[in-house]
Amino acid sequence: MKKHLICVAVALSLLIIGTLPAAAEPLKVAIVAPSASNDLAFTQSIVDGINAVKKERELEVAITDGTFVVEDAAAAIRDYAQKGYDLVIAHGSQYGGSLKEIAKDFPKTAFAWGTSADNFGLPNVSSYEAASDEGGYVMGMMAAALSKKGGVGVVGPIEVGDAKLYVDGFVAGAKAQKADIRANVNYIGSFSDVALAAEAGRALMTAGADVLTGTAQMVVGAIGAARSKRVAWFGTQANQTELAPEIVVASQVYKWEVILRQILADMDQGVLGGKMYAITLANKGLVIEFNDTFKLPEEVKAIGMKAVEDIVAGKVHPTK
Repeated sequence: MKKHLICVAVALSLLIIGTLPAAAEPLKVAIVAPSASNDLAFTQSIVDGINAVKKERELEVAITDGTFVVEDAAAAIRDYAQKGYDLVIAHGSQYGGSLKEIAKDFPKTAFAWGTSADNFGLPNVSSYEAASDEGGYVMGMMAAALSKKGGVGVVGPIEVGDAKLYVDGFVAGAKAQKADIRANVNYIGSFSDVALAAEAGRALMTAGADVLTGTAQMVVGAIGAARSKRVAWFGTQANQTELAPEIVVASQVYKWEVILRQILADMDQGVLGGKMYAITLANKGLVIEFNDTFKLPEEVKAIGMKAVEDIVAGKVHPTK
C-alpha cells in the first residue's frame, strides 16, 4: 500500500513538472468537396472513407461540402489550414490550381487532393486517384452482355480525372464483350447539372441504348430517366442501388479508406506529402457491389467476375 502511494505521488509530481509524455491529440482532418455528403457519388465516397478510418483511429473531422464554386472551395481550404488542421483534403480535380498556391503558404500542413496524379512537386501535397477504368471495364462487359438492342450509353460530366477513366474503361469493356456494340458517350460539360444529365440519358435511350451508366454527382438525373423507361443502370463511385433498386445492376464503389490509411500512416512518420496514391481492384480500394434484388443472369455476373480476376492478375489492362 505504501509503495503504491509512493508511485502515485511520483507520477503526480512528474505530471506537474511536465516530464510525463502528454496524451497525443487526435489528428485534425478537413475535407472540402463539391457536392452533398450524401450524393451517392463522388463526395459521399470520400465521406464514407474517412468515416471508416474514424472507426479505427481517433480523428477530429470537419467537412465542407457543396463547394462546387472553386473560389468557395479555395476559401474553405485556406481557412482550415489557418485554423491548424493537420490534413486538408481537397476532393475535386477542379481544386488543383487553388491548392497549388495555398499549400505553399502552409508548409507545415499536409494537403491531399484528387482525383489526380500530380502533387506539383510540393513536399506537403499528396495526390490520389481511382483506377476507375478497371471497374468501368467490368461494368462495360456486363452491360454489353445484358443489352438486347446492341446499344449501351454513358452520361459523362467533363473529360477529366476518374470520370474520363471510367467512361473510357466502360466503352473498352463493352467492345471487348461485343465488338459490334454501339457504345455512345454524351459528355454534358458539367458535374452538377442534374437536368442536363437526365436529358442526356433520354437522348441515349432514344438512340437505342437499353443499358446506361454515368459518373459524377449529376447522374441522379440520368438514373431517374433510366428508371422511367426501366433501363438497366450500372453505377460508380458509391453504391447507387437505393436510388433505383429495380434497375441498378451493380456499382463500382470507391473505398478511399485504403489510401486515407496510407496518408495518415505517412503523416505519423512525419511525411506531409510528395506522394501519389491510387485505389484499384487489386488493393480493394475499388469493389464491385451487386444489387441482390436485380435479377442478373448468372452468366452475365460470371463475365464480370472473370474480368475482375483478369484485371487483378494483370492479364487485362482496360485502357492501355
